Amino acid sequence: MNIRVIVNRGGGSAGEEAADRLRALFAAASVTADIAVVAPDELADLCAEAAKATGLDLVAVAGGDGTLGTAAAALAGTGRPLGILPLGTLNHFARDAGIPTDLEGAVDAIANGVPRRVDIAEVNGKVFVNNSSVGLYPHMVRLREAQQAGGRSKRLAMLSASLATLRSFRKHRLRIRAPGLEAPIETPLLFVGNNRYQVNLFGLGQREAIDQGELCLYAVRAHNRGRLLWAGLRGIFGRLDQQRDFVTAYVTEAEIASDRARLGVATDGEQQWMETPLVYRVRPGALTIMVPAER
Repeated sequence: MNIRVIVNRGGGSAGEEAADRLRALFAAASVTADIAVVAPDELADLCAEAAKATGLDLVAVAGGDGTLGTAAAALAGTGRPLGILPLGTLNHFARDAGIPTDLEGAVDAIANGVPRRVDIAEVNGKVFVNNSSVGLYPHMVRLREAQQAGGRSKRLAMLSASLATLRSFRKHRLRIRAPGLEAPIETPLLFVGNNRYQVNLFGLGQREAIDQGELCLYAVRAHNRGRLLWAGLRGIFGRLDQQRDFVTAYVTEAEIASDRARLGVATDGEQQWMETPLVYRVRPGALTIMVPAER
């Protein structure tokens, strides 16, 4: 088996030390692995090149969910399998896909696993593998990134940014248009998932499936800071009620309109500004990944 392994130097715990471990693990598994450690701004070009390269059985990436989203955008629709080496902070997609979170297990899934077709989603052409959101979370990501630039760890920066975001509570007036649905909403947080998530306000729940060909839309109903905090407390104790606390829809595509020309949008934990309306769609079975043979 000949593979290309792209290690994102900026993705979680990835770097030269991780690359050395991967070389040894792939050699022990009798896999010929061309391993490159790249800077974050080189990642998209390297993934696009690997997706088209001849003589490769698959492309593997090492990093977090943002790294995975970049690789998925390059490989989707090509039929070339993606190997996942979870070296990020949370690794949500690897968890939901059943990929082992230890490097030994992840390498084994690539060397001895089976291909599986899964869904990806996109907003205004930007691919994401987990979720996208508008409102509180993108604001929190902007604050977190600013604090990380100042030297704080990712976890400490996220905690501080979360508290600051709650203090600056604000709502968004949006309009959702989807097949069979058109409704105005006023919400501090709109969440769009690639397939259905368990309901959880301040943390990401798990998905039972990533191949059902649907988007889940959750809009938080809280209309002030107090109600949001109360919902958060109930969420900690597992007492959120989907009908009471969220506007919920399951669709294959959706358009999110706003009076604002641009909105801050988070995709897989990374923030960017996008022009409105936001156009979401799911791409069923567009990505092939390697998973453990027993799944």
